[in-house]
Amino acid sequence: MELEVKKDAAVFADIEKDLRYISGIIKQKGREILSNYTITPPQFVALQWLFEDGDMTIGELSNKMFLAFSTTTDLVDRMEKNQLVVRVKDPNDRRVVRIHLLEEGERVIDEVIKKRQLYLQEVLKNFSAEEVELLKASLMKLHQEMRGE
Repeated sequence: MELEVKKDAAVFADIEKDLRYISGIIKQKGREILSNYTITPPQFVALQWLFEDGDMTIGELSNKMFLAFSTTTDLVDRMEKNQLVVRVKDPNDRRVVRIHLLEEGERVIDEVIKKRQLYLQEVLKNFSAEEVELLKASLMKLHQEMRGE
């Protein structure tokens, strides 16, 4: 049974405001967690893309991160120096160079994501199992709608 929600401007204003505040808190908490590592927030985002989508070119990574090609190149240079990623030639086209996530990069991203999940688990400790499931389903639906699926 769907609840009838009054869809007036005030409701959407409240939702937008809450999402903005939640986003800011998550970003701040994420930065606190990252402060224990040698990576910067943009490096975390890059590692996350590589972790989730696999090897990609600097151009592809630039597009996903909405960064200039040169900025992404500098980012990858620093991550390569810290042995988080390595540049590899594409076996199908030797002219193409892909960024490959190394074991240390995987370890860092895995640890950071687990710490973020633990933080969220702590925040949701006063939610019932049903409320957590409803939140999960609602956020998944919101994400799908935003992606246009």
